[in-house]
Amino acid sequence: MFTDWQAFRAAFLNQLQSMHGKSLEEASPEDKYTALAVMVREYISNAWVQTNKHYENKGEKQVYYFSIEFLIGRLLGANLLNIGVRSEWEKWLAELGIDLNQLENEEPDAGLGNGGLGRLAACFLDSMASLQLPCHGCGIRYKYGLFEQKILDGYQVEHPDNWLKNGCMWEIRKFDKAVQVKFGGTVWSEEKNGKLVFHHDNAQTVLAVPYDIPVIGYQNSTVNTLRLWSAETVQEDFDLLAFNQGNYVKAVEYKYSIESISEILYPDDSHYEGRVLRLKQQYFLVSAGLQSIVRRFKKKHGSILDFAEKISIHINDTHPAMAIPELMRILMDEEGLSWNEAWQITKNTIAYTNHTILPEALEKWPVDIMKSLLPRIFMIIEELNKQFCSHLWSHYPGDWQRIASMAIIADNYVHMAHLAVVGSYSINGVAKIHTNILKQDVMKNFYHFYPYKFNNKTNGITHRRWLLKANPDLARLITNSISPSWIYYPQYLSTLLRYSEDAAFLEALDKIKETNKMNFANWVHNKYGITIDGSSIFDVHVKRIHAYKRQLMNALRILELYTRLKENPNLEMVPRTFIFAGKAAPGYFLAKRVIKLITTLAAVINNDSTIQGKMKVLFLENYSVSLAEMIFPAADVSEQISTASKEASGTGNMKFMMNGAVTIGTLDGANIEIHEEVGDDNIVIFGLTAKEVMNYYQNGGYRPWELVQSDTRLRKLLDQLVNGSLPVPREEFRVLYDSLVNSDEFFVLKDYAAYVEAQEKIDMLYRDNSRWNKMCLSNIAHSGKFSSDRTISEYAIGIWKAKPVVIGDILEPY
Repeated sequence: MFTDWQAFRAAFLNQLQSMHGKSLEEASPEDKYTALAVMVREYISNAWVQTNKHYENKGEKQVYYFSIEFLIGRLLGANLLNIGVRSEWEKWLAELGIDLNQLENEEPDAGLGNGGLGRLAACFLDSMASLQLPCHGCGIRYKYGLFEQKILDGYQVEHPDNWLKNGCMWEIRKFDKAVQVKFGGTVWSEEKNGKLVFHHDNAQTVLAVPYDIPVIGYQNSTVNTLRLWSAETVQEDFDLLAFNQGNYVKAVEYKYSIESISEILYPDDSHYEGRVLRLKQQYFLVSAGLQSIVRRFKKKHGSILDFAEKISIHINDTHPAMAIPELMRILMDEEGLSWNEAWQITKNTIAYTNHTILPEALEKWPVDIMKSLLPRIFMIIEELNKQFCSHLWSHYPGDWQRIASMAIIADNYVHMAHLAVVGSYSINGVAKIHTNILKQDVMKNFYHFYPYKFNNKTNGITHRRWLLKANPDLARLITNSISPSWIYYPQYLSTLLRYSEDAAFLEALDKIKETNKMNFANWVHNKYGITIDGSSIFDVHVKRIHAYKRQLMNALRILELYTRLKENPNLEMVPRTFIFAGKAAPGYFLAKRVIKLITTLAAVINNDSTIQGKMKVLFLENYSVSLAEMIFPAADVSEQISTASKEASGTGNMKFMMNGAVTIGTLDGANIEIHEEVGDDNIVIFGLTAKEVMNYYQNGGYRPWELVQSDTRLRKLLDQLVNGSLPVPREEFRVLYDSLVNSDEFFVLKDYAAYVEAQEKIDMLYRDNSRWNKMCLSNIAHSGKFSSDRTISEYAIGIWKAKPVVIGDILEPY
């Protein structure tokens, strides 16, 4: 590392000049950001190379984590932090008149994910490297990500998320490592030397080109790799003859048809072409990744027979489940193994994490689409299904209903969760209750058949990004109080409990929260022109917009509270700022109407002077990792109000508690384990339990209309959605009204009274500043259990059997 400011200054100015041909005075903030990013990347390049060499030389088992999403956020600040130079370089940049925070803001959030699934994968990568585990990520390099969310006239509008318009400073393109992926065509077989050999003719061949991003461990010289695959053309992509004949579209259409595979995350699958594109993406990811892994393995080991002893493939939900038939294809068709040999290796190599019990999220693909697009893969799945069903028949002779419910192919669909269970040696849920529901309900037949495969690994978050980086003042207070040990051993945060009665510490904690809230309020004012009360309760509900996450219930309570304030402006209450953020899927009409309801309430409430500023409502557009890093440290109340049994785990709840927010939530997902850690006095729990919800579902639900008719308060509240009292067309929110009154699938109305009561309890608790600060401290102190370091350690020991590889001190001074 640089020994002094002069050496740093010379290197930085030289980088500016060589990259941009500019002096410091001429350089733009973006120029300075790119120069600094390249300095970091060059600095860790030797450690990156040496890490891979150590892994090969040591011969320890390596893990490859396949995920359709990696929501990694901005990397400059996190990388500087992990290298251990952030504070020093920040000071030296200031000497040059440069604000490091401004440079960090020049970096776009990587458009590689959407929500919890992708952010979990990113946290896992950080922990893998920080724990010095030989584990790497494998994903897709989306050109446009999901979408950039804009709120226009209160409605969500989707724009392309062109995060790569100026390139990515952290990636290295490795064209020499490219592989070919085939779609469509015809498959035929012949017998050669007693073996069946398969041929794939007339296929569309796509070139998968890897882009590698370094994943830097926390101050330990380990640099793992996130490999992202980009779809490119194999042949010449410009048809000169067509162009010269005036057919300009045909000249480039082939190129665009290929590149569309890695163009955007989650293309709309409400139409045939979108479904085909999604399936293409999923196969493209696993085929490219597995070909690369097998090729590298053979280069070192020669024989493929001990592949499962040296390699573990982990699939993050069902999107990469085709890794199972694809590995079978590679082992049989390219490596010449028999079916039985290939199956033994495959089922001992692949592990699967389930993330949902929602039926619509348990993927299934029409047989005709898969058979046409992936003919060889479908043949393998068909044979797997045949053998599995035969195996089931031997255990449950005559039980056609059970066998049909477990079949990989049933009702002209390929059920990807079933494929993942059959072809994996481990199936884990992501919270205790989620795993129990899988065992007892959603996958109970599989659990009875494969009880040894099922296990729980409760999710976690990287405390380095979500506390050390996002909340530096709080991190400094913790370090000064209990030493830096918590950064390496997050469970050490529990020693903060010794300060539960320390008035000075609690006051310092309170001041940090106050400062974070004021900083956030200033940011809101600068961006949106809205003034919010920094002393109000910051009540935060940020996550993907979905009916089961029940943003609608929160909005209804806001509407009721506003109505009460209008009737009685002197109503006694602690002023409250309601903060929402999150994206709705482009085709999810109901979720988009929930956004419109929240923005309508904001427009009305924020401009009503008669309520004396006691309420404000914000919907922050384009929720992202960098926005989350500002929100979590400023939050007082964490809204975790999903319908019990529906949220597999959640990780936002963990980020909030780590930053000293108090949870209001149902007994769902990881809320249950948070509750177990902090106790009844430090969390506000309400609503139906998972067992009660499941009982309702099993007995046909309940009659929400009867509840509305018998509850005057509910009836008046719901009428406001459709009686013209809101400044929108009368039928604007009819879909929300009907969804509640006619079915209420997610028990919004059933839990509403308990939710209001819980919110009143929050109001009461917040008035007692001393008690509230103790609650905040308790949440921070117990958050160490929810570090992804703990989660990844459990994966490494309990699933992968992977051991740390100590790289040594490779990072040297310039």
